[in-house]
Amino acid sequence: MKRIFAFLMLLGFLTLGNSWTATAQEDLTNDNTTEAVDSSAVVEEDSTATEPVEEEVVAPAPIEEEEVIEAEPGFHQQVKTKFIEGGWEFMGAVLLCLILGLAIAIERIITLNLATTNTDKLLANLEKALTEGGVEAAKEVTKNTKGPVASIFTQGLMRLDEGIEMVEKSIISYGSVEMGKLEKGLVWVSLFISLAPMLGFMGTVIGMIGAFDAIQAAGDISPTVVAGGIKVALLTTVAGLIVGVILQVFYNYLISKIDSLVNTMEDSSISFVDLLVHYNQTKK
Repeated sequence: MKRIFAFLMLLGFLTLGNSWTATAQEDLTNDNTTEAVDSSAVVEEDSTATEPVEEEVVAPAPIEEEEVIEAEPGFHQQVKTKFIEGGWEFMGAVLLCLILGLAIAIERIITLNLATTNTDKLLANLEKALTEGGVEAAKEVTKNTKGPVASIFTQGLMRLDEGIEMVEKSIISYGSVEMGKLEKGLVWVSLFISLAPMLGFMGTVIGMIGAFDAIQAAGDISPTVVAGGIKVALLTTVAGLIVGVILQVFYNYLISKIDSLVNTMEDSSISFVDLLVHYNQTKK
C-alpha cells in the first residue's frame, strides 16, 4: 500500500510539475510576444518620429491686378461739359431762350386746360335755369362757371333784352376777345423758336472765325489748330437746334389746344343761340 501510495504521490507531483512548467512556458511566451509587440510599436513610433514629414509647398497665387474701371460720366455731367466747351456766351443765351420759352409754354398749357369746359353740361344747366328761374338764374349759372365759353354766354344773356341779333353780335365780338386771351404769350414762344437756332448759327460763325484766326497765327492748317473753333461752332449749332425743336413741339401742342377750344366755343354758341330762341318763343 505504501508503495502504491508513494507511486501515486510521485505521479501527482510529476503531473503537477509538468503543468506548472507548461504554464510557465506559456506565460513566458506571452510575455515575449507582448514585449515584441511593444518593441515594434516603439520602433514604429520612433520611425514615425524620426522620418521627416515632407510638407507640400503651396506656391502663392499670383495677385491679379484689379482693373481700374473709370465710371462713365452721367448725362447731366456730359451736358455740363459740352455747355462749357461750347462757350458760355452763346450757350447761355440759348439756354435762356429754352428756360423762358418753356416757362411761357407751361403757363399756357395750364391756363388752356383750366379753360376747358364741359359744354354739354353747361347747356343743360342753362336750359334748366331758364325754365325754372329765367334769365337771372341763367346768368348765375354762367358767372359761376369758369372758362371762355361761360363768359361768352354771360355776354349773350346780358343782351337778350335787345333781341337775338344783338346776342349773336355780342357772342361774335366777345368770342374774338376770348380767342385773343387764349393766344396770349404764343408770340414769345414763336420768338424763342426762331431766336435759339439763330444764336446757335451765330456761335458757329464766330467759332469758324476763331478757327481761321488760329490758322493765321500758327501759319499751319493742322487739325489741332482748328479743332477748338470748329468744336465751338458745332456745339452752339446743336444746342440752338435742340432748343428750337423742343419749343416747336410745345408750340404746336398749344396751337392744337387753342383750335380745339375755339371750335368748342363756336359749336356751343350756336346751341346757345338756339336755346335762347326757344326760350323767347315759349315766353311769348
